[in-house]
Amino acid sequence: MSLLDKSDEEIIKIAEPIWANLVKSSNIKDYGGFTKDFSSQMLYGANEVELGKQWANNELISSLVESCEALGCLRRGQHITILYKQTSTKISGEFVGRLVLGEEGGEIKVFGATIF
Repeated sequence: MSLLDKSDEEIIKIAEPIWANLVKSSNIKDYGGFTKDFSSQMLYGANEVELGKQWANNELISSLVESCEALGCLRRGQHITILYKQTSTKISGEFVGRLVLGEEGGEIKVFGATIF
């Protein structure tokens, strides 16, 4: 069954370990772990030097709480965006995490990941 044919609940179950890995890897600034599920398009734009600069200049992305709340899914074209309510161990307030999943070579891959 295609990713696009799955229910929101099924997609969130698939996305949970991917998002958890992104949070954990970002907190410890682990480039290899952070990019392990990236699509080829994402890997092209996420080189180790640029990610290192982001980790050095953005306290939020290296202080994320490992638990979060999935808010829902948005479908657009061949991709599905999962939105998360995310918090930080160092910055007060709530943030929105955005994970974009799609299929590449028969595997589910990350086509976008941001937090704001």
